[in-house]
Amino acid sequence: MIVVTGATGNVGRPLVRALVEAGEQVTTVSRGTAAPDAPEGIRHRQADVGDPVGLKPALEGADALFLLTSGELMLGGGNVDGALEAARSCGVRWVVLLSSQGVGSLRHPPQFENAVKGSGLEWTVLRPAGFASNAFQWAESVRERREVAAPFGDVALPVIDPADIAEVAATVLRAGGHGGATYELTGPVPVSPRQQAAALGDVVGEPVRFVEQSPAEARAQMVRFMPEQVVDSTLALLGTPYAEEQRVSPDVERVLGRPPRAFAEWAARNAAAFT
Repeated sequence: MIVVTGATGNVGRPLVRALVEAGEQVTTVSRGTAAPDAPEGIRHRQADVGDPVGLKPALEGADALFLLTSGELMLGGGNVDGALEAARSCGVRWVVLLSSQGVGSLRHPPQFENAVKGSGLEWTVLRPAGFASNAFQWAESVRERREVAAPFGDVALPVIDPADIAEVAATVLRAGGHGGATYELTGPVPVSPRQQAAALGDVVGEPVRFVEQSPAEARAQMVRFMPEQVVDSTLALLGTPYAEEQRVSPDVERVLGRPPRAFAEWAARNAAAFT
């Protein structure tokens, strides 16, 4: 059995579907109820990775764990040591951690990766770049005004489709040969906010105007729903990315045997949100 934490998110939902379709027994874990589109036959438990006592019942009988941590846990100085100990005590042998590209570029702290690597469990670490699904933040403005507003309009980054992250995770969880590996997951090409706006225009069948925000304007908007520390590190990444953060990684194709999906493919698949 495979336990999937963060099962209602952009990665968790397609990961659960992929595992169930492959015939795996799956227990989903989230802080709320199961996703409304969750496949039949899963077992769902409400629990939090930061609460190992509450998490332990979900881990009983599991062989593998997909571990997704919250930004709140990281910013609050939390750890996953208790969750990993609970997994060990329940007989889990394998853990796949969804980390971030920022750990490799040293923008984000490595404590969760260090904990997994020192847990005594077999492990694989996934470090995705920015998610293509972050474009959902523009859904309302595209629907109502055919407009996208963002800073650093021509700085391109290789954003990744969350469905590709999920497919890599499903492959790693089910197949051997990935122990001790750290995979950098990116899209096929760097794409700028201006190019993303154009791709959304193709999806809705009308031009979508790009409005360049100043960093200060973007920051004032982002702090309404994100911690200031996260806002500042995000703006630094978007405006002055390191070379390794703009580099396209071969790891998706290495694991899946096919190239990663382009942003335009993600936009077409999610057209309903923008029309």
